[in-house]
Amino acid sequence: RQQKWKSSVSTQAKMPPCDFVPEKYESYPYERMQKIREQNIAPSLRTYYKKPLLLHQGHMQWLFDHEGRRYLDLFAGIVTVSVGHCHPKVTMATQKQLARLWHTTNIYMYPAIHEYAEKLTSFFPDPLKVVYLTNSGSEANDLAMFMARLHTRNFDIISLRGGYHGGSPYTLGLTSLTPYKHGVANGFGCTTTMLPDVFRGPWGGSHCRDSPVQTVRKCSCTEGVCLAKDQYIEQFKDTLNTSVPKTVAGFIAEPIQGVNGAVQYPRNFLKEAYQLIRERGGLCISDEVQTGFGRTGSHFWGFQTHGVVPDIVTLAKGIGNGFPMAAVVTTKEIANSLAQNLHFNTFGGNPLACVVGAAVLDAIEEDGLQKNSEDVGTYMLLELAKLRDKFEIVGDVRGKGLMIGVEMVTDKDSRCPLPAEEISQIWEDCKDMGVLIGRGGLYSQTFRIKPPMCITKRDVDFAVEVFRTALQRHVERA
Repeated sequence: RQQKWKSSVSTQAKMPPCDFVPEKYESYPYERMQKIREQNIAPSLRTYYKKPLLLHQGHMQWLFDHEGRRYLDLFAGIVTVSVGHCHPKVTMATQKQLARLWHTTNIYMYPAIHEYAEKLTSFFPDPLKVVYLTNSGSEANDLAMFMARLHTRNFDIISLRGGYHGGSPYTLGLTSLTPYKHGVANGFGCTTTMLPDVFRGPWGGSHCRDSPVQTVRKCSCTEGVCLAKDQYIEQFKDTLNTSVPKTVAGFIAEPIQGVNGAVQYPRNFLKEAYQLIRERGGLCISDEVQTGFGRTGSHFWGFQTHGVVPDIVTLAKGIGNGFPMAAVVTTKEIANSLAQNLHFNTFGGNPLACVVGAAVLDAIEEDGLQKNSEDVGTYMLLELAKLRDKFEIVGDVRGKGLMIGVEMVTDKDSRCPLPAEEISQIWEDCKDMGVLIGRGGLYSQTFRIKPPMCITKRDVDFAVEVFRTALQRHVERA
C-alpha cells in the first residue's frame, strides 16, 4: 500500500487524488545508491536538491519515490515527458514493437520509419516535408548547423545570448550560457547577438510579448508600434554589420528560450531577424526542442506563434515522451545538400523510436493536449501573476501555454536576481510539499514550470498554493 506521507512544511494545499498505486520499491537502499553515485557515475551529472530524490515509478503527471511519496512533476524530466509518464497508449505501442523488431538500421526499409516520417511532416507547412531522424537535441542542432553550412556554402551562424542549443563541441558555440562553457576551443564561426529580453534587457515593457502576462515595466510604445522590438533589431543589425561576413550560413533561435527561463522576445522580432538573415544568404533555424508538440498551446510549433516559416526545424525532448529520439525537418532542397556525400546515423529513426514517436503524436491529438496546454497554461500564468503582484521577490511571470518562467528578484525596481541560497530554500520547500519545479536563467534565478501536458486545473491550484506557502515562508525567514 502507498505510504501516507506528511510534509515537513505545513500547507493548506491538498494534493489532488490519484488512484494509481506504485509497485513496492525493491532495489538497493538509498545509502547504497548514493555510494554508487559517488564512485561510478560521472560527477558532471549533477543532481537536484540537497538530498536528491530516488525516484522509482511514474504515472502521467505524478512521480513516486522509493518510499512511496507522490510528487506533482512540473518539470517533466526537463520538458521531455510530453504526454505523461508511462502513458498507456505509448507504453502499449512500444511493448508491441519490442516484441516485433528493435533495430535493423535505415539501410533497409521497415514500416515504422515511413509511417512516422509521413505522420510527423504532416504537422508542418510546405516546404518543410523532409525529416532526418537522430537521437538527441544536441545531435539535431549539430546536424542543422552542418546542413546550413553545406547548403549556403557560408560558415558563420548567429545565435541569441542566453540560448541553449546543446552541449556537443559543435553546438557549444551556439549555446550562450557560461555554466555550459568549458575552457576549450569551441564555437569557431559562431557569433552571439543581444537577447531581446523585455524584462531584463535595456528595452521592453508591458505590451511587448505574446503572453497572457506582461512585465510590470512601463512601456512607452504606442498602439501597434513596439519601440523595444525596433531597438533590439538595431542591435541585431549592428552584429550583422560588425561581427560576421557579408554572407552568413544561418541564424538559430528558440521561439521561447528554455534553459534561460522561458524568455520571450517582443512580437515581430523573429520575423524581422529572419528577413535580415535571408537578405545575407543565410538559413533560419527554429530550435523547437522545448517549444514543440503543442506545448505553447495556441500552435503546434513555437515558430507559428511568431508568424514565420523557418528553413530548418530541430526537434527532441517531447518528441518521444522520454524515449531518446530527435529530428531535423527541412526542405527537399536543403536535405539534398547532405546527400552529396555519406552522412549516416546508426540509431536515428530505428523502428522502436519511430513507433514511440507516432504513439506520442496520437496521444497529443486524442487527449487534446495542445488545447489543454493552452487552457491550463493560461490559467496557471494568471494565477502565478497574482503571486507576482503580492510578493516583491517575484519579479516576472511569463510564458505561453505550459512553458512558464517565474523570475525571482531582490526587488522589482532593481530586478537584481534573488540570491541562489534563498531561491534554493523556496525550491526545497516546494519539493517537501510535493511539487517538483525546474531552475534556469543566467543566475539560476528563474523557476521553470514545464509539466507533462496532461496536468489539470486542480493540479495547478495545488501547485500555486504550495508555491505561495513557500514564498510566505521566505518572507517570514527574511
